[in-house]
Amino acid sequence: MFNDVKTYTEAHHVRLVAVTKTRSVDDILKLYQAEQRDMGENRVQELLAKKEQLPADIQWHLIGHLQSNKVKSIAPFIHLIHSVDSLELYQ
Repeated sequence: MFNDVKTYTEAHHVRLVAVTKTRSVDDILKLYQAEQRDMGENRVQELLAKKEQLPADIQWHLIGHLQSNKVKSIAPFIHLIHSVDSLELYQ
């Protein structure tokens, strides 16, 4: 797909998403203090619990399966959903 990775990364903004699965709020704060702002969680419940305890400028990514009944709970703040199973869920 990309013949020259260096050219691709120079032409596009690359972001590192730190996966916070099974990590404590203290662990995530250490990443935050090291200027990491993109955090990825695979469960909505875990994401919601951690989000409430962490700085508001974190950009949250959902990297796991998303059930349609949980979309409304993350839609107002989620930066990116990395897996969408259906067009209905996307809409």
